[in-house]
Amino acid sequence: MVPKIDRIQQYIRETLGISILPTRWLSGNRLPLFLRDGYTFYEAEILGVPCLLMADGGEDAPSAASVRKHMNQIRPKWEGEIIYVRGQVVAHQRRRLIEQKVPFIVPGNQMYLPMLGIDLREHFRQRRQTAPTLSPATQTVVLSALLRGNDGVYTPSQLAERLGYTKMTMTRAFNELEAEDLGDTFMEGRQRCLRFKGNRQKLWQKALPLLSSPVKQRQHVRPTAQRQFGFVAGLSALASYSMLAAPSIPVVAASSKQWKAFQQRGEFSDAAANDLESLEIEVWSYDPKLFSDGPVVDRLSLFLSLRDNGDERVEVAMEEMMEAVSW
Repeated sequence: MVPKIDRIQQYIRETLGISILPTRWLSGNRLPLFLRDGYTFYEAEILGVPCLLMADGGEDAPSAASVRKHMNQIRPKWEGEIIYVRGQVVAHQRRRLIEQKVPFIVPGNQMYLPMLGIDLREHFRQRRQTAPTLSPATQTVVLSALLRGNDGVYTPSQLAERLGYTKMTMTRAFNELEAEDLGDTFMEGRQRCLRFKGNRQKLWQKALPLLSSPVKQRQHVRPTAQRQFGFVAGLSALASYSMLAAPSIPVVAASSKQWKAFQQRGEFSDAAANDLESLEIEVWSYDPKLFSDGPVVDRLSLFLSLRDNGDERVEVAMEEMMEAVSW
């Protein structure tokens, strides 16, 4: 899919703080057929430099050497700079493009324009060199669609209010979701919108390899007061969703903010992991309250927190729990 021009404009505006006005390059109609079929061409001025955006919409990215060859074939018909644009590029392709000195833009991820002295890297960094995962904020956007129903179209302002993040964070989440091909963004007036691809079950299946456990850390503590702390989580929650026996030490989940508040109020003392009067607290990267309909954490977040457990009994119980999910 050819990267949408408004997506390119948005990325340049967010990263460089400038607006560009791309227009279709009419002279592109005189290029060889394979170039016209492989790319969509836009001309624009970036920081005072005339640039030709060569947007690749092919399913498979060509080699960096091929891109360089295609640029050389275009140069006799274009006097300014030529920039390769693609919606998604993996790490080794990015390295090859840089080795071939090919200027490129991956909207939402990276901008490499050496002729302008620009090498901006965002989502690529370590995330592209290891198993890719969504950021916690982006993961909450996906879970919100899965657990609270897909409203069809989302806006950064709407999600910021619903999930407790800033509008800018939700804008970055939109970038990430589009880069991972989980959704499409488009403009309605001046408002950027997001629409997920497929139904909720398909979204879950496609997003699952990118989702991570919400658990940041686990602490064993002994409460100094008798009251409910956080939301039932871990094996305690799985026991409520399946036939698995509850653990002897209860497990609860709390957000980082709640955990700090508990500590500041002195509501716990340290405890050993085998202390039967203790409590295991999972500190989550997002507030478990966002998706809990009662005292127990939601099924999908629970699945993510336990899927690397490795215990066969737990795996059977998780299968039982997930079979009850209504998509």
